[in-house]
Amino acid sequence: MGNTMIGQATPLAVIQSTVNDARFAEIKALIDKWGPTRLVVGLPFHPDGAEHDMTARCRKFANQLNGRFNLPVVLVDERYSSAMIAAKRGEIIDDRAAAIILQQYFDEYVPH
Repeated sequence: MGNTMIGQATPLAVIQSTVNDARFAEIKALIDKWGPTRLVVGLPFHPDGAEHDMTARCRKFANQLNGRFNLPVVLVDERYSSAMIAAKRGEIIDDRAAAIILQQYFDEYVPH
């Protein structure tokens, strides 16, 4: 979750569902609660910038978000977002990595 007025991102939640319909239901609940004006999706690349299988999956996910929720979706390079977090083995860090990706979006694209 982030605030464009102050350009600051904070971790919000980790989607736990393993079934697509349930995942999108969780996302819808968050959208309904927070009312975002756009969605930001991390786009993974190899360290050299080459695309891989997950890059295509993330693009598809972004298209699905746009189609289901009729909100603009911005793709942001997510290389090294998880590496920036000090975590213990097995610790779930997806929410903090997402906040880093959103912060990158704010820092690069949102004037403040």
